[in-house]
Amino acid sequence: MHRIVTILAFFLCLTINAQVTQEIFESFKLQERRDVRYYFPEDYDKEKKYPLTVVLDAEFLFDQVVANAKFYSKFHGMPEMIIVGIEQGKNDLRFEDCAFEEGNGLPSEKGQKFFEFLGMEIIPYLDLNYNTAPFKMVVGYDITANFENYWLFKETPLFNAYVNISPVLAPEMETRVPERLAAIDKKLFYQLIVEGEINKNTSRILEMDKAIKTLDKESLHYYFDNYNGADHISIATYGIGRAFDNIFGMFKPISQKEYKEQILTSDGPVFKYLEDKYQYIEDLFGFQKAMDLNDVMAIYAGIRKKEDFESLKPLSDLCKRSFPNTMLGFYFEGEYYEQIGEPKKALKTFEKSFGMEEIDFLTKDMALEKIDALKADFGF
Repeated sequence: MHRIVTILAFFLCLTINAQVTQEIFESFKLQERRDVRYYFPEDYDKEKKYPLTVVLDAEFLFDQVVANAKFYSKFHGMPEMIIVGIEQGKNDLRFEDCAFEEGNGLPSEKGQKFFEFLGMEIIPYLDLNYNTAPFKMVVGYDITANFENYWLFKETPLFNAYVNISPVLAPEMETRVPERLAAIDKKLFYQLIVEGEINKNTSRILEMDKAIKTLDKESLHYYFDNYNGADHISIATYGIGRAFDNIFGMFKPISQKEYKEQILTSDGPVFKYLEDKYQYIEDLFGFQKAMDLNDVMAIYAGIRKKEDFESLKPLSDLCKRSFPNTMLGFYFEGEYYEQIGEPKKALKTFEKSFGMEEIDFLTKDMALEKIDALKADFGF
């Protein structure tokens, strides 16, 4: 059984003051003490669930992953997450941890132990002590990027998303990875990031990319980014934000492009688009996303544009739950009754909205205008 033996330091990250802790983790599997870093969101809430990201080569990648996670979560590009960084720089540990047999490409004896250390000690420790979501991601560079692929060969892959930065591939990995991705039914995100500078790994990486691109699977989301200006060293600083963009794209608020190309062109009820989007997020990440006001307003605009006034009623019910102290729910409900020819119900509902808090573009003056117009038109 593993145990944490020493807490070395607590310090505040810059810009958002999110908490990072550094610990020495005593591993039963490795029979070693390992330096591990953890990042927890500033407003960590025991009632919420957080995706978990494992960062290998933490000396190089941890701060970059944390910085991108803070930025993207602050501006709603992705959910807040817990990040664990495994330090592997001392005494060339990364080469021992991630070593593979040249003959068959499988992890060495130490590599097998490191594999179990992460999957059977680090992740269970976090799952037990923190409110982690089912969605898990791993980030690696060079030899550690190759190592993360071994989790694909479990019957049920441990991770949902794999960020491979310029992998140094083990023998046959360029064919094994595409074959395994083809066989997995679980929804997976696989991001491959490579430099433009040619090296001895380039041809095999491009061969792997070509093979993955031939796969036609709804459950596989594959992304390939080639940065022409980068070499094998500088590539470690490229592409992490882009990977977050790709993997957490559905989590973002509805954009103008999404509004025009998907909401306005959809044949179904406008509200159903919002319902399906949030259900997909819950199914994928394993937790409910708080309703985004931007998304509500995008759906409201779509309802008015397409004159789908039946969608106003479920939208108003949702807003009463998600924004209970504001005018939003009752104002939309008032518009619904107004559009279906129920002026008395519309009047009473607008009067309710008038007594609540203003939000976004909705003001008490707007509710009052509706009330006065209904009274004038129908003599109430």
